[in-house]
Amino acid sequence: MRKITVAMSGGVDSSVAALLAQKSGDEVLGMYMRTWHSGDTLSPMGDCPWQRDAADARRVAEQLGIDFTIANMIDFYRQLVVAPLVEGYRSGTTPNPDVLCNQFVKFGALAEMARKRGSQAIATGHYCKKQKNFDGTFDIVEPADKYKDQTYFLAYLKQKQIQLAEFPLADLTKKEVRHLAKNARLVTSEKKDSQGICFLGNVKIQNFLAHYIPETPGNIVNGSGKIVGRHAGLHNFTIGQRHGLGIPSTSDHNFYVVIGKDLEKNELKIAFESEKKLYKNIFKIYNLSHTNRPLEDRCRLCCRPRYRDPYQEIYFEKISPDQAIIEFKTPQRALSSGQVVAFYADNVLLGGGIYA
Repeated sequence: MRKITVAMSGGVDSSVAALLAQKSGDEVLGMYMRTWHSGDTLSPMGDCPWQRDAADARRVAEQLGIDFTIANMIDFYRQLVVAPLVEGYRSGTTPNPDVLCNQFVKFGALAEMARKRGSQAIATGHYCKKQKNFDGTFDIVEPADKYKDQTYFLAYLKQKQIQLAEFPLADLTKKEVRHLAKNARLVTSEKKDSQGICFLGNVKIQNFLAHYIPETPGNIVNGSGKIVGRHAGLHNFTIGQRHGLGIPSTSDHNFYVVIGKDLEKNELKIAFESEKKLYKNIFKIYNLSHTNRPLEDRCRLCCRPRYRDPYQEIYFEKISPDQAIIEFKTPQRALSSGQVVAFYADNVLLGGGIYA
């Protein structure tokens, strides 16, 4: 009998993952990953949901009759997710905390903790599938529920991490997951899915960042270099953003969008959407990572430019072990520095990179 740790978030997906792991005959340990302090610097902005979620995860474990523990991941999360997130926004980029969390915390520190407790695998409620190859290696592939596909967030997992990972929801749709939870009378069967960044709850990212990054007011300039307004800090804006600029349009049926940031001048650059300045097809990427075999130096691939974006065809050319140039067949709108691009061949996740 294997011992398997299930990362239980207090949601319906990880609850059903624990249910299925138990039904498979494995010895199951439910582990809730605590990533934030209650009443910490977050408290002025709203309620941190961790206590409610941990209680729900514990109740599901009790219903299933499996062992349960809360893993203190606060320091790991601060160092490996929150710090890079804040620094990224401070430097004008848009990092993805969910990718960082999976890479360094959930399938990193938490998996190592589970291994030390005797577990041979760690299971999660991700909608993705693990596939064994003839050479004994493993790939991550699309799940049955294409709409819920979360392979994008696993683009930075390494082969050793994938070998330990289990994805019990691989062949299920969200509707089927809800149905299983209801039949088992799990307390999370009707619980709504969490939205936004995992540790923030209902708090907006701008409100969170305000506790770490001081306001640095500057000018908003249009495509001609004319000052058209003021901003409170570049970290409050992302490329392609159209709301919250406070600049009225001077053209009917047109609107301003953010097209860039000048960190040296502390200027926010905007233009009319109709000017098409947000569209590019050639991007430099760095921090290349592969889930199994390294990508070829020159090849044609598919990718997801962002989560939930449809597959796009690209030409990939490596310019160093860590960097590459990708050229999209179709120009892409508002891809920002710091965001992750995930690479695929058919439905197999190959790895990822970060837009420079």
